[in-house]
Amino acid sequence: MSAPFAAQLLGWKKLKKNGNPVPNSADSSSTPSKALARAILEHLGVESEVILPGTPKDLGPALERAVQADLAKILPETDPSRTWQIDHKKVVEDFAQYAHLGSLKKVVRKNPVLSADLGFDYLIRPDVTVGIKMNSPSAEDNPFLHAAVSCKWTIRSDRVQNIRHEFLQMIRHRRGRLPHLVTVTAEPMPSRIAAIARGTGEVDAVYHIALAALQEAVEAVGSRQQKDDLAECVSQGRLRPYEELAPTLATW
Repeated sequence: MSAPFAAQLLGWKKLKKNGNPVPNSADSSSTPSKALARAILEHLGVESEVILPGTPKDLGPALERAVQADLAKILPETDPSRTWQIDHKKVVEDFAQYAHLGSLKKVVRKNPVLSADLGFDYLIRPDVTVGIKMNSPSAEDNPFLHAAVSCKWTIRSDRVQNIRHEFLQMIRHRRGRLPHLVTVTAEPMPSRIAAIARGTGEVDAVYHIALAALQEAVEAVGSRQQKDDLAECVSQGRLRPYEELAPTLATW
């Protein structure tokens, strides 16, 4: 099992240096990353002769749009009793728990001292937001932010820090119940996944778009450390298959 869009995104790319195809989820400078990503594609049955169009920079936005479209389709089918609002790059101040940040933004912009001290770290646009329209006589009420999804095609140290920083700001600035804070990725290296899956609670869980294939790949070509890292993240519920994301949100 894998995400319904995994086969459309996971594939091969050609390096500019020698023109040889490499998996588009691999770090081209890392032999273990390429080996694991290749094994994932083999498990999924993606032939190396099929080169996907676009550039590596296109993959992040493509993942965001794929997750948005999938959740927009699945969540209303899973729980039609709720009025779901699935958006891309919507600012958190448009949601009930963070509506007060709109007033704060106006004050900060008018005050140079506050602007220098606070900056605009609280003006967050999650890659995908899952809102629920609350039952209220006023149609003007902001929807409740049910979940924020950070989509990272691959994981690097700077991206880990970006995820933690963004989610930490959402934890600090909320007024009301905390949204479900999750990451979706196609990263093939368990050690890099563990860098974000482990932690102190900024991220509820990491969802991999091809976890079954990743597990097969790690078992086949992974090192002992990679196997241990993957087993730890899965056994603790920190790393889950993408297919569980919508059911989790629908029942939470």
